[in-house]
Amino acid sequence: MALVSPPRHLLFETVDTERAAEYLTCMYGTRFRLAVERHGYFYRHSRLAGDSFSVDRSDVNRDTTFMIDSAPVLFVARARNSNLSYRCGDVEFRLGHGDVILCNLTEHGRPFRTRLRDGAVEAAILPFSVLAEIAQTRGAEPLRFASRQPVGPAQVAHLHATIDFVSGAIRDRPEAMSEPLVHGAAGRMLAAAVLAAFPSTALTDPTPADRRDSHPATLRRAVAFVEEAAHVDISVADVASAANVTIRAVQHAFRRHLDTTPMGYVRSVRLRRAHQELLAADPATGVTVTEIAARWGFYHPGRFARYYRATYGSAPYQTMLRDAP
Repeated sequence: MALVSPPRHLLFETVDTERAAEYLTCMYGTRFRLAVERHGYFYRHSRLAGDSFSVDRSDVNRDTTFMIDSAPVLFVARARNSNLSYRCGDVEFRLGHGDVILCNLTEHGRPFRTRLRDGAVEAAILPFSVLAEIAQTRGAEPLRFASRQPVGPAQVAHLHATIDFVSGAIRDRPEAMSEPLVHGAAGRMLAAAVLAAFPSTALTDPTPADRRDSHPATLRRAVAFVEEAAHVDISVADVASAANVTIRAVQHAFRRHLDTTPMGYVRSVRLRRAHQELLAADPATGVTVTEIAARWGFYHPGRFARYYRATYGSAPYQTMLRDAP
C-alpha cells in the first residue's frame, strides 16, 4: 500500500499585511484582503495538513478584518482565545471562546469577512468532495448546509474533540497518518463530525426505493468489493457505487442482513488481514504491531488491541511472538 503525502506542519509569520494576504490567497486558492492598523502588526499562520484536510490557526496582535472571496473548500471556524465576528451579506454573528461557525454553506459560496480581535482563530478545512464520501443528497444536487450555526452543544463538543484528535494525530504521529487507510479515515471522521454538528441537505433515512434495493444481491456485491479492495482507502460511497445502489441502501443492506455497517464490515475484513500479517511476521525484522495495525487502518494501538482480543482471544503481540517463523 503506497503512502499518502507525509502530513505537514507549516508555519508562516510576517509583519507585512500585504505579504499575509498574498500567502493566504495562495494557501486557500481564493482572494484574501486584510484590513488592520499597520503599526506594530504581527501575523502568524500555522497549518497541520494532511492530503485531504487541514486544521489551520491564525494569530494576530491587532484587530484584523479578513475579507475572503468565494471559498472552494469548507471553512469551519472556531474562536480560541479571542472574540470573533463574522459577516456574510446581511448575516452577522459574534463568537466567543469555543464557539464554532460555518463560514460558507456551499462550495464556492458567497464572499464573507471575519474580524479577529487580538488573539487566535482555528479553522478546520475540508473539501466538499470528502463530505460527499459519506453523505448523499437528493438526486444529483450538491451538498448544501442549511445553517451556519450548530444544532446543539453535544454536537459541538464532539466536533471540538474530533478536530483536536485529527490535529493531534498529524502533529504527534505523522508516520501513522502517512498510511492511506488511517489518513482517509481521519478525513471522513472529521467530515462526519461536521455533518452531525450542522444541518444540511444530506439524506440520512432510507427511502422506500432504498429499502427495496437492500436485498441479498446488493449485499453480495458490496461484500465482494470490500474483500477485494480492503487494502486501499475506500469510503461508504465507494461501497455503494460498487453495489450500484445509494449510500442509504447499502447501509440498510448491511444492517438488515449482517447487523453491522458497511464500514464496520470493512474494519472486520482489515482486522482479519492484520491478523494474517501478524501470523506471518518475523519480529527479528523489527516490524511492530503498531506498524501493522496502522497499515490496515487502525490508528490507535490500544483500540486495535481491544478489537483483536475480542475477535481472536489474545493480544496481537502474542500472536506475532507465538507464531513467528
